[in-house]
Amino acid sequence: MNKETIFSKKAPEAIGPYSQAIKCGNLLFISGQLPVDKETGIMPFDIKQQTKQSLENIKHIIAAAGYTMEDIVKTTVFVKDLSQFQSINDVYSTYFPNNPPARACIEVAGLPKDAGVEIEAIACGD
Repeated sequence: MNKETIFSKKAPEAIGPYSQAIKCGNLLFISGQLPVDKETGIMPFDIKQQTKQSLENIKHIIAAAGYTMEDIVKTTVFVKDLSQFQSINDVYSTYFPNNPPARACIEVAGLPKDAGVEIEAIACGD
């Protein structure tokens, strides 16, 4: 097995015993990204800004592995309040304007750091 740990200095470090991402063959598994800004350590209050920050963190990690957002084939969105589904989609759709990845969206009782959203992804490269 050819397993490589991926780390981006532009995305927040893991807050537990896990990696930002693992590359195995041509697949890249990106851990759930909270909406924390790496530079400030601050998490926005607004769900749209939280969604944007989570996706920006994913974007940084993917770039560190030599992938792009277009290489993402599957995401899982964890949300604390499913009534915010449309607001999340409004932002999410701007990151995947063509051929969006497969996705699951799951309402959860809580997320680390009391975030409103957390997003994980799987990418496939050449």
